[in-house]
Amino acid sequence: MLATPPQETVDPFAIKDCALIAIATGKKAINLKEFRDTLETINLDSIYHHFWGSLLEPRFEETEYNNDFASWARRGLHDDKLAERLAMLDPSFYPNLEALRQELLEVIEERLDENEYLTWMLATESFEFIRSQIVVFDTGMRIDHPAKLGELIPSLSTNSIFYHFIDARRRLPEQKNDFSYWLVSFNGLYEELLNQLEGIDPYFSSLTELRQQITVIFQKCCPGVNV
Repeated sequence: MLATPPQETVDPFAIKDCALIAIATGKKAINLKEFRDTLETINLDSIYHHFWGSLLEPRFEETEYNNDFASWARRGLHDDKLAERLAMLDPSFYPNLEALRQELLEVIEERLDENEYLTWMLATESFEFIRSQIVVFDTGMRIDHPAKLGELIPSLSTNSIFYHFIDARRRLPEQKNDFSYWLVSFNGLYEELLNQLEGIDPYFSSLTELRQQITVIFQKCCPGVNV
């Protein structure tokens, strides 16, 4: 039996889908100094793309690192130490993309101070800065109860999961995901579900794994979910 919603009306949850369009910036770097200098002024949409874009891009081979910066440090600069440091950066931990940019710059500056050779050493392949533009589609589906949302999540596309759980963090206050933002409207009725969803770090999981994590949490915390 579904839990009784609060007396005031809650707007239905609108299911959206999305595509991430990659756009060339025309900016490249052939060594770490050029990379650092370009990173200082590059559009924040580029930083977003190089951390999150790979989740929506088809990959024909496994990559060792989650972000493109770390991959280039390994593949282009052949600097394992820098690659590992860049790979440790989790964008979910930063309040905004500008804060993430500053952390990136600090890591690179530290590495340049350690090894002056990296200032001018040419990479075996240049780094091309790409930015992203998200295109959003309304599926027309509307959900009026959290249990119904929980039942639907396993069948949502991974692009929809990306939009509602990852891209939402740069759209909404306090870096919330769309599911949590909607659940707040139920005035504490789904507090445990909220807390569990807020505890997910989406960065080190595939979108398929993320969808499964969300499904399990809804099954556990939301009475009436039957998947």
